[in-house]
Amino acid sequence: MTLRHRRHHGIHSLRGKLTLANVALLALGIIMATAISLMGMRHYLVVQVDAELAKTRDSLTSSRLTMRQIDSLNTLAFIRDRLGPLTDDSPQPDSIFAAVDGSGKAVDIAGGKPTESQRALAAAVGDPGVLVAADDPRDITVRDAAYRATGARLADGTYILLATSTEALDKGIGMALKLDLAFGTMLLSLLACLTMFSVRRRMRPLEDMVETSTAIAEGDLTRRVPSSHHPTQEVEQLRLALNSMLHQVESAYRTRERSAAQLRRFVADASHELRTPLSAIRGYLQLYEKGMLREPEERKRAWDRMNAEADRMGRLVDELLTLARLDQRPELRFKNVDLSRLVRDAAEDLRAQQPGRPVTVGADGTLLVQADESGMRQVLGNLVANVRTHTPAEVPVRLGLERADGVVRLCVADKGPGLAEDDAARIFDRFFRAGGGAGSGLGLAIVQGVVTAHGGEVVVRTAPGEGLAVTVTLPVR
Repeated sequence: MTLRHRRHHGIHSLRGKLTLANVALLALGIIMATAISLMGMRHYLVVQVDAELAKTRDSLTSSRLTMRQIDSLNTLAFIRDRLGPLTDDSPQPDSIFAAVDGSGKAVDIAGGKPTESQRALAAAVGDPGVLVAADDPRDITVRDAAYRATGARLADGTYILLATSTEALDKGIGMALKLDLAFGTMLLSLLACLTMFSVRRRMRPLEDMVETSTAIAEGDLTRRVPSSHHPTQEVEQLRLALNSMLHQVESAYRTRERSAAQLRRFVADASHELRTPLSAIRGYLQLYEKGMLREPEERKRAWDRMNAEADRMGRLVDELLTLARLDQRPELRFKNVDLSRLVRDAAEDLRAQQPGRPVTVGADGTLLVQADESGMRQVLGNLVANVRTHTPAEVPVRLGLERADGVVRLCVADKGPGLAEDDAARIFDRFFRAGGGAGSGLGLAIVQGVVTAHGGEVVVRTAPGEGLAVTVTLPVR
């Protein structure tokens, strides 16, 4: 899948879903607001129509008129002034005034025959008594037109029907509905555009995260998610967390590559170191097998050489096992250890092995720390062995021990030839021997491993002609 396909935005994308949700919510709000407002407006207008009809009905009822009186000219003039022409027979008159008898049949008014609208009103009402008994006007349909109608009963038993058209009212509400729908559609379109633009800007950091992840998957471990100009809090937190995770992934990958390289070099060096004593032993065995070691002195010398090479190989294997255990981070047996005593013991061992070497010890009294005693003895033994192996026997050496600032510092310093800067940088590498010197090259690597297991650190200070000083710093537990 290409990046272009990953960035395709459709209805199923987060951007499309957010836009659709916003538009749907606004559309729902517009529909509800339009429905409520139009219903309220229609109710208000119908109430006004009903009020006019009720006012006329009440006037007729309270006047106690009879049909004969209505036929008189004075009453007819009043009615004409109030209700308009009685002979209006347009297809949909605004108001209809009709007189009906008890059976609901339209009767003559002022000598005039009932019009088509009056007969249609009477037919639509049916039983005039029901309409008169109702408190409020009712909806009826006269000649396919909507009306609000009420009625009054005259003193002589005749019924007067009053109807007012609501056609204009419904048309006005229809126009308002069209206007609301047009305006709502415009608002929805505008909201969709603004939402798409806003979400696109807000979602840009997520797209950067996708691009960064794709680049990392393709091998570019240095890529990080850039910061946006106007980040939101949640997206910025996600960016920082993702960058932190990517940094950890890169560090773990680099560490793995470095460990793999070290392991390959370690295996190669170990093979080389073990090959030398094995070759020597095999050579002497071949000489013995071919009968070339005839003299007792020659056999003794070969026997001593094979024993020496076997011892060397045994020591090398022991050191490799020690490093392997340290790599597995074993549990150390911590207890109170008197480092001053261990330093003095190491100095006595060095004096016994090289009586002519000047040895100075700065570890008087008792200095107790929580440490693994065998591990600390191995540290001191390897540091002293490093001095004994790589410096002449007359070179002075000093073993110092002090406590300061909540730590314990152990220093083994000699006045030997020292090391160059490049050699000093590799002094803790396994199988590294400066200048191709003697030894297995594992002593200082073991020192660093033991000290690290104790939560401390090892620092080397050296320069050509200025000797070598190895300082071990341990925390006070």
